[in-house]
Amino acid sequence: MGDPKKQRKKYSGPMHPWQAVRIEEERVLLKDYGLKNKKEIWKMSSLLRNFFHQAKKLITLSTKQSEREKNQLFKKLASLGLVKETSKLEDILNLTIRGILERRLQTMVYKKKLARSVKQARQFITHGHIFVGDKKMTIPSYLVKVGEESSINFSSTSSLSNAEHPERTILKEKAKEEKKKRLERPDERARRGRNKMYRGEKKANKKREERPKEGTKTK
Repeated sequence: MGDPKKQRKKYSGPMHPWQAVRIEEERVLLKDYGLKNKKEIWKMSSLLRNFFHQAKKLITLSTKQSEREKNQLFKKLASLGLVKETSKLEDILNLTIRGILERRLQTMVYKKKLARSVKQARQFITHGHIFVGDKKMTIPSYLVKVGEESSINFSSTSSLSNAEHPERTILKEKAKEEKKKRLERPDERARRGRNKMYRGEKKANKKREERPKEGTKTK
């Protein structure tokens, strides 16, 4: 049978590993998107660079083959919700790492309010609770197509598919609270803000009064 083919890395890490700005940006991305490690960022960055490379190459060409490749690239990116099919090649160069991370299944599950946090969304996916259409998806980094967004849901055999499940109840209560905040009248929000400011000033004044006056000795 021969030796098994060695798996090649599908991503490349940063050329300069100790750049403070990049390290801080990666730290924020890890937190915001509930990523397991920096490799997940580097994989998405490599994918983004691949799109950039294709776009830059096609900008300089004007053949029938390049037109076909351009249409295929736009169709692929449009299906992922990254660009519109009517976009220009220059628009592809404006894509960001956050734009791609927003299309990950883990992010989508959280945004559809099927999980309380992005970390919980990851847990639900890896444990086999999430379906996309009629397929079980256990890969948090799966890039969701626009046509698949509405089909993301819990597996029918999962305990979480029961609307009375404790986790689902908590999610409903959280959604109600967020809706209430959105519907709250602007004047009510302003009143609450003024009350909060007044309480803060009152507390600060009280602290100033409690301080010993200048020239007096504390016992």
